[in-house]
Amino acid sequence: MSPAVPVRRARVYLDAIRFEHTVFALPFAYLGMVLAARGWPGWPVFIWTTLAMAGARTGAMAANRLIDAEMDARNPRTASRAIPMRIMSRVEMLGLALAGFALLHVAAWQLNSLALALAPVAMVAVTFYSYTKRFTWSSHWILGLADGIAPVGGWIAVTGEFSTEAALLALVVTFWIGGFDVLYATQDVEFDRAEGLHSIPARFGLASALWVARASHALTIGVLLALGFVAALGWPYWVGVAVIAALLVYENRLLKPHDLSRLSLAFFNINGYVAVAALVFTILGVWLG
Repeated sequence: MSPAVPVRRARVYLDAIRFEHTVFALPFAYLGMVLAARGWPGWPVFIWTTLAMAGARTGAMAANRLIDAEMDARNPRTASRAIPMRIMSRVEMLGLALAGFALLHVAAWQLNSLALALAPVAMVAVTFYSYTKRFTWSSHWILGLADGIAPVGGWIAVTGEFSTEAALLALVVTFWIGGFDVLYATQDVEFDRAEGLHSIPARFGLASALWVARASHALTIGVLLALGFVAALGWPYWVGVAVIAALLVYENRLLKPHDLSRLSLAFFNINGYVAVAALVFTILGVWLG
């Protein structure tokens, strides 16, 4: 077998689970580490936390692709995904999910006992989300809460315990992810209604959905402010909150009920900037706090 074949297959796997979107959650895991350590947590914690996050997200996305495979095949937007297109088999996707979750548990074992004890909880949470749109339109914030495990995991990786700061970090991610997932769901309104799936846009319409997303992002800023006070962060953090608020306002202004053409810019670009800004300005806030 040519050495290029495994490389090409690895690219298929990474593309199937949109591995590059890890940028949305990984900075918040690092943010939890930095806040817990009040600085650099050390290379072992950094490496094992990174591997735990990569494993959790790989497992979660692969499980989602398996759970939604038949639905994806019926949706024109998702019909080109790996399983509907027969680029990957269900067995391969299951193997990818199991490998990801195994990496999560190994990494958690290397961190501390609480991280290992909570690893199965994280695995169930990130998998369960895929079912929630079948019965509740609050699925957007259930996804946010599942992703909110990332900064909590970063905190626990350093301290081995839970805290108020960790809870606030989880809420930041819950409202942020929930808000932009509402925006993302606007492109599937007709399909969701036809399939009996639940989402804010399908249940309440596009105009109301955009307002719900704005409210969720306003709550994101509110919790970021609370976090700054509780963690006693320095002035760069507050500059960062202002930057994030401006980015979220811009993101929400990009979309109109009659014009969703800039959804990709709002979803992929702006949210990547939000995650990076949160990490960079928090590091500076800890350093100068």
